[in-house]
Amino acid sequence: MPNIKSAIKRTKTNEARRLRNASQKSALRTAVKLADQAVVGTDVAAAKAALVAAQKKLDKAVTKGLVHKNAAARKKSRLAKKLNALSAQA
Repeated sequence: MPNIKSAIKRTKTNEARRLRNASQKSALRTAVKLADQAVVGTDVAAAKAALVAAQKKLDKAVTKGLVHKNAAARKKSRLAKKLNALSAQA
């Protein structure tokens, strides 16, 4: 345990940020997973809504520094590609 006041504060803030980041990253993974599952289904409207939600979460995660912007772009692109294939199929 640190003895210096600034080091004590740093440990507290690091822990708070770690918990917040973990929560946001978990919500992001869930949104992407739901979008992926919706795209596998047959309902185009539900898949589109899930994709929009996942894209919003990914963009927010990039601004917060949780995910690299290229990784988010790659995930968004792959989801959109699957949705386009579903739309063409329907």
